[in-house]
Formats: sequence, C-alpha cells, structure tokens
Amino acid sequence: MVVQIIIILLLAIIIGLFINFAFIDGVLQAPFADAFVDFCEKVLQLDYFAAQNAYNVLFQQNKPLWLAIGFIVLLLIIFYIALSRFTRYFHQISTSITMLADESDKEIQLPEELDFLEKKLNDVKNKLEKRARDAQEAEQRKNDLVVYLAHDIKTPLTSIIGYLSLLDEARDMPIEQKEKYVAITLEKSNRLEQLINEFFDITRFNLQSIVLEKDLIPLNYMLMQVADEFYPLLAPKGQKAVVKIDEEINIYADGHKLARVFNNILKNAIAYSDSNSTIEISAKSENNQTYISFTNTGKTIPPEKLTMIFEKFYRLDNARSTQTGGAGLGLAISNEIVQAHGGTITATSNNGKTVFTVMIPTNS
Repeated sequence: MVVQIIIILLLAIIIGLFINFAFIDGVLQAPFADAFVDFCEKVLQLDYFAAQNAYNVLFQQNKPLWLAIGFIVLLLIIFYIALSRFTRYFHQISTSITMLADESDKEIQLPEELDFLEKKLNDVKNKLEKRARDAQEAEQRKNDLVVYLAHDIKTPLTSIIGYLSLLDEARDMPIEQKEKYVAITLEKSNRLEQLINEFFDITRFNLQSIVLEKDLIPLNYMLMQVADEFYPLLAPKGQKAVVKIDEEINIYADGHKLARVFNNILKNAIAYSDSNSTIEISAKSENNQTYISFTNTGKTIPPEKLTMIFEKFYRLDNARSTQTGGAGLGLAISNEIVQAHGGTITATSNNGKTVFTVMIPTNS
C-alpha cells in the first residue's frame, strides 16, 4: 500500500510539472499543449493563434487552480484506495471471527500485513478446538460411567432384595446361615452406598465451588488415623500402610477435605499395589511448605497416563469395572481440594514404585 501511495504522488508531481512547463515564454512545449491546440483547430474550427490564446487563458493563467484540482483528485484517489484496503481488512477479520464462532475446520488466512493477527486467531482457534475436544471426551466418559454405575447398582440391589426375602420367608433358618446372609446383605448394602455416593460425586463435581474451613491440624495424628481406617482394605491382600514422620508437623488447613485427599490417594495406592507390599506415608516441612508423600510398589504407570490421572472421569485401568474401581473422580477431586489450599499434587512412577506427593503451604 505504501508503494502505491508513493507511485501516485510521483504521478502527481509529473503531471504538475507538465502543466507548469507546458508553456514557456509564450511557446508551447508539452505534447498536452500541442494536443489541446490541435483539438481546438480541428474540432472547434479555431485558428492557431485563437487556440493558443484559449490554452493560455484556460491553463497558463490558471495553473495554481489546475494544480490544486489535480492534487485534490489524487488525494481523493489515495483516500479511496486506502479506505478500500482497510474495508477489505475489516471484512477479512470479520470472516475469520465468524469462522471461529462457527468452529470451522479451515485454517484462518489473512493478508501478509495482518500476519500477527492471523497467528493470534489461529492460536485461539486451536485452543478452542482443544477445549471442545476435552469437554466432549469428559462428557462421554461421564456418560459411560453413569451407564456402568446404573448397571452395577442392580447387582448389589438384587442381592440385597434376594437375601432379605430369604430371611423374611425362612423365619426358622439356622443362626449360622442367618448370620451369613446378614453379613452378605450388609456387604452388598455398603457397596450400594458406595455406588450411590459416586453418583453424587459425578453430579456435584462441576456444580459447586470448594469452600474451605481451615483450622490448625496435627498432621502426624491425621495420617496415622487415615492409615488405621484403611486396615480392612489392606488386610485381605496382606498389605500394610506405614507412617514415617521424623518431626511433629502442624498445618493450617481444612481437616475434613484434606482427609478426603489422603483417603483418595491411599485408596488408589491400595488398588494398584502388589499383594503383601507396604505403602509408605511420609511427611516433611521445608520453607513454610509441607510435603506429604504416598509411596507404593506395583506396576509402573506409563508417562502418558501419568499426566492424565488427575483428570476427572479418567480411570487408570479401563479393564476394571465399577465393582473394583471408582468413577475416576477421586484424584480429580483431590487435585481440586489441594489447589484450593494453594498447593499442588504430583505423581511419579519409576521401576515399579509410584509416589504421590501433596504440597500444602504450612500457614496458608
């Protein structure tokens, strides 16, 4: 565009020079003057001197006026070209924004002068596409889990109804058999409660913000209590949870929600640890930050899966049914709670050892 303006200005100067020097000392010098006089002689039937005089009156005596008119016309042409250019730019930008709104698959292309804007719009387009894909995948995983959970709820419910019906019909059933049926019914009821809680987790996950009620918490006592509460899950596989803390640590946090974080991590460690293995729970305080680590021995988690385990509805082992695995919300919820405390939660897995590390500011 700059080049075009320069060319037009040069043209204006050349035309001005032609007009200015068309008549020097009363003698016509330029082809324009010759052409005008020739036109007057042939078309208007004027003699040479009359035609020359007409040229002198019209052009030589009004050179400033013609120069001004010429420059005004040229400026109008320049303004029109510039306006057309900018109008085209705005139209192309508008089209690109429409492509963003319509989620078009085509790459956004703009003129070279708008290269910087083209890159930004394509970056926005790529981010929006990724968010849409992630949202669709999360929604699909959620829908699949709801279907699985709905199906799995039927199993314990059917068993509960069946055993309660037997207990109701056979009032004279032997005590041993009755105790067995009651124990099975209680087990199935607990499983049913767990599945229903997972339903609530799924529906509430995106519908509420995490509100913290902080207090001073003795971390050593909390971790030992968490480990003790999981004994019924550890014992069947010969597993142990050992708490190793060399100092007494107190942190300012929401005890109930932080306990949920530790429960989710420990539950995950139990599910994926080898039989007869030990899960080590440790903690240390450095630079006003407290680090709590859960180390278990089992299969190494591949790096590509390790980056996804904190995503909602993601389950590390897709082969597990909801009878043996959760809804894939435990670690995602834990991540949300830790972030609400201003901390972080990370995971590493090498040579059969997986370590989950929670960092919480000591006095947050």
